[in-house]
Amino acid sequence: MQAFLIFAIGGFVAQLVDGSLGMAYGVTSTTILLTAGLTPALASASVHLAELGTSVASGLSHWKFGNVDWKVVLTLGVPGAVGAFLGATALSNLSTEAAEPWMSTILLALGLYVLLRFAIRPLQRRRLTGVSPKLLAPLGLVAGFVDATGGGGWGPVATPTLLSTGKIEPRKVIGSVDTSEFLIAAAASLGFLTSLSHQELSWTTVGALLLGGVLAAPLAAYLVRIVPMRLIGVGAGGLIVLTNARTLIKNFELPAPSPTIIYAAIVVAWVAALVYTVRVIRAERRATTEVGEQAAEPVGH
Repeated sequence: MQAFLIFAIGGFVAQLVDGSLGMAYGVTSTTILLTAGLTPALASASVHLAELGTSVASGLSHWKFGNVDWKVVLTLGVPGAVGAFLGATALSNLSTEAAEPWMSTILLALGLYVLLRFAIRPLQRRRLTGVSPKLLAPLGLVAGFVDATGGGGWGPVATPTLLSTGKIEPRKVIGSVDTSEFLIAAAASLGFLTSLSHQELSWTTVGALLLGGVLAAPLAAYLVRIVPMRLIGVGAGGLIVLTNARTLIKNFELPAPSPTIIYAAIVVAWVAALVYTVRVIRAERRATTEVGEQAAEPVGH
């Protein structure tokens, strides 16, 4: 029962982050499962099986509100499914000793990317001409492979890349990436179920993640309205970096005082990023308020 509650809380936190940012469900939940002691392959398998449910719910919601470009979903998702199956097979065949630092390194890099992505100013939108399949197909293949081997990464790799082009509406980028994630989750789950026949998969863990995610979905939607998305991104990214840095430090058995110095440097950089983000948000709100007040002033005669 205690393990069920821990994993349900993990799924809740992961969905809270993902529902607020449009990414990082896998990165967050896998980090939590690794910290709880699951092997990298079982952690990634559990997350992808749970995502079969969460991705369907998310995709249907986006489709209902017109946030899905089905051409992008298929052109991105089909190669992504191939990459996810290959990644799941590769991770399943790695020893636990070899897989743990590999996965923690990927998660740390993705956490750092999420942190920096939301700490800097959003990129300017360009002409909405659509993204070429020449970008979508290889992007899907790479993102799917990273997602399966790292226990997450589909959103953090695919969403910012497509947003950076400025050629698709942001709402359709998030909606299409979230909808296509079902293909990646299905392919990765198939790869893990095929390759992990010798390991016992805990359906209790999968159910706990799914339950926590479902419960968090409405709260995540509410948080989007009251908490700046950039602040949530910086906070979640820093937490992911710190947690996976701890795993890597333990794995490589760094001598003292190296761990303390590394932890201190990460925390200082994280706090600085949070302070910077808060200042930018406040400055943007002041600028918006001033523009509104100027627009409301009566024109003198």
